Amino acid sequence: MKTYTYLSLFILSFTFLNASVYKEITISELQKEISNGTVGLIDVNGAKSFAKAHIPGAIDFSSKGKNLENLLPSNKDTLVVAYCGGPSCRAYLRGAKAASELGYKNVRHLSAGISGWKKAGLKVESK
Repeated sequence: MKTYTYLSLFILSFTFLNASVYKEITISELQKEISNGTVGLIDVNGAKSFAKAHIPGAIDFSSKGKNLENLLPSNKDTLVVAYCGGPSCRAYLRGAKAASELGYKNVRHLSAGISGWKKAGLKVESK
């Protein structure tokens, strides 16, 4: 019984620590950054979802993630935002972690995801 309790606590703390590493950004904050033209966007929803709808200018992490360093702005202080499907999706962590490992210092998470972006009535691109 103690083993299960310790294991549960470990998993819970690991999840909490990973979730808190990347600060959230709101849709309105992201819109301002996009209008300033200095943000790198990483869509971690997968190629099929990306083809249907993504935030304009976003990088499809599933197909272009290996070339991420060449696709993101060269300035490592640039805001980089990773997003996935919505508030309950944790897939964004793959893109955020990849950007952090490349040396980007201002990596954030759009928890609303593509579903929140579309619900807000904002423009999306499709392929």
